[in-house]
Amino acid sequence: MSLQSSRKRRKKRITSMEKENQTKAEQEQEQVQDQVVNPWEVSAKGKIDYDKLIDQFGCQRLDQSFVDRVFRLTSRTPHVFLRRNVFFAHRDFNEILDGYERGEKFYLYTGRGPSSEALHLGHLVPFMFTKYLQEAFKVPLVIQLTDDEKCMWKNLTVEESKRLARENAKDIIACGFDVSRTFIFSDFDYVGGAFYENMIKVAKCVTYNKVVGIFGFSGEDHIGKISFPPVQAVPSFPSSFPHLFPGKDKLRCLIPCAIDQDPYFRMTRDVAPRLGYNKPALIESLFFPALQGETGKMSASDANSAIYVTDSHKDIKNKVNRYAFSGGQDSIEKHRELGANLEVDIPFKYLSFFLEDDEELEHIRKEYGSGRMLTGEIKKKLIDVLTEIVERHRAARAGVTDEMVDAFMAVRPLPNMFN
Repeated sequence: MSLQSSRKRRKKRITSMEKENQTKAEQEQEQVQDQVVNPWEVSAKGKIDYDKLIDQFGCQRLDQSFVDRVFRLTSRTPHVFLRRNVFFAHRDFNEILDGYERGEKFYLYTGRGPSSEALHLGHLVPFMFTKYLQEAFKVPLVIQLTDDEKCMWKNLTVEESKRLARENAKDIIACGFDVSRTFIFSDFDYVGGAFYENMIKVAKCVTYNKVVGIFGFSGEDHIGKISFPPVQAVPSFPSSFPHLFPGKDKLRCLIPCAIDQDPYFRMTRDVAPRLGYNKPALIESLFFPALQGETGKMSASDANSAIYVTDSHKDIKNKVNRYAFSGGQDSIEKHRELGANLEVDIPFKYLSFFLEDDEELEHIRKEYGSGRMLTGEIKKKLIDVLTEIVERHRAARAGVTDEMVDAFMAVRPLPNMFN
């Protein structure tokens, strides 16, 4: 065999291997693209596969034993979001409960990126649940308004981002948080001092390649986006709030959030021990689906995909009747025979979030699933439930003054936060 012939065969084998590797990479990329879940985009070709997300992100399922344990430790009926697996995954929530059982305290941290004038129901989910956690465990809470993030991602001016932060703060306060246990801050106003020092410590621990791998940044993204993740990371370190937690650097932090925020805190948990802090624990929720179906989450960029806290009864009725995707059948006769497909039915999904009565929800499940209840009936029930929630929230928000916002956002100690 000639040397030239041998080289040709070797080159052919290498080319074949390269094609095979390329094909595998393309297949893997195609699988990844079946659903995209990150802090800025949530989409899927079909339903979101939450089991795949748990495997991909490396978090754990939240099972019934956690629900039972929360009830035992707090003597309060577990929140509907906990009972029905709306909050379905966690990182180290068991350690938070272990510490609480030993008499150790923790604090809560959640947040909001203020990019719109009003919140929709999907935005309310983490705040409704966080309020329950604050009341059940009697612990302090910090709420971050990432006005800087939205200024960079949504191309808003600094002034508009700050204005939206205060407007959104009114909606958050209207959820009923306890001002003696709650500190709300906007990044533009608060970042500095110990908070900024922690940001720099985190930034030094995360390479450019790692942040690109976690968040998918590209060469087209400006450096503001690449430098932002430490800003959302460091509220999980108690030393970022010296006015609240002086000398309590080992205080644990629990973060209630939607699972699309997990990448931020995977990064945070990786660097925390290197900086001498405990890893933050997380309790993570499903996405509140768009009216049109479960291929993504409710979005503020599409008014017809969302129910807003500013919507009137007429708006809600119109949106539910026109846009809420139904699992009912094409005709009454067929529906009576086959029943509704509850796996894809959005009115039933929404009721599973917001209808408090477990027995009533189970009754609807059986009646609608069997075909004895029609689509129009379940939509009417949903309209009533959502209207009550929205009108109650709107009344509460009307009572929130600028002075109340100032009180929640004042940098101050909270002497009774654990009492």
